[in-house]
Amino acid sequence: MNYLDFKGEKVSEIGLGTWYMGEGDAAQTEQEITALRYGIEHEINFIDTAEMYGEGKAESVVGQAIQGYDRSKLFVTSKFYPFHATPELMRASLEKSLQRLQTDYLDLYLLHWRGNTPLIETVKGMQTLQQEGLIKHWGVSNFDTADMEELLRLENGAEVFANEDLYNLQSRGVEFDLLPWQAKRSIPFIGYSPFGSGNGKSIESPALSKIAAAHESTVQQILLVWVTRNHQVLSIPKASQAKHVQSNIAALEIKLSDQELALLNQDFPEPTSKQSLEVI
Repeated sequence: MNYLDFKGEKVSEIGLGTWYMGEGDAAQTEQEITALRYGIEHEINFIDTAEMYGEGKAESVVGQAIQGYDRSKLFVTSKFYPFHATPELMRASLEKSLQRLQTDYLDLYLLHWRGNTPLIETVKGMQTLQQEGLIKHWGVSNFDTADMEELLRLENGAEVFANEDLYNLQSRGVEFDLLPWQAKRSIPFIGYSPFGSGNGKSIESPALSKIAAAHESTVQQILLVWVTRNHQVLSIPKASQAKHVQSNIAALEIKLSDQELALLNQDFPEPTSKQSLEVI
């Protein structure tokens, strides 16, 4: 497993995504727990969830999955709704999330997307939770460059731990300005939906199929290794079946050549101007 240094925290280069977990029958939930545990036992330590996912059901699945493991070796992340972004509502959300996750702290707590609450209030709320030891770090999600610039102008805003945004071969807009902006300021970037599956459309192209065949791999594996190619982005593919987690881990052994990357660039050109931030 490859690991990244996120401001002194050692996190696996791929995490375990949990969107839509806990929304099926008992057999499916058991399958999801097995998948999460497979990932943990194969050195994936980053787990991503949110109160929005199944209105807490995904957090409950994670809570069941992490029982029996050394909590200090896991990096559990959750997110709160923007309409819970005041200090009081944020605390209430966190308490419920911790109860569902069966843990007494989060490693990272993210504002899921921007709402109407002034950012300064949200930052103050998260700092209080951090000072009380309920969260180790705080961050944001679905923030564009202008949002991040605004955040850093606020008192203590520069203490933001990470930003989580959509990033895959088909959605490359963040490469133009946001990724380099964060890299310059050593603010970790978490990329969600590496397969583009969240918008209901699979990512396809002749070059993608050709490269997958050449590596005797799946298209999904090529998509994942492309996102992690520079070892600067933590990607969080969904982990609902153990065989998928196994496939994701195996993808990290694939190395794309410069020629293969150039072929993918032809089918999915890198941005040459500022793009609106894509969100799913």
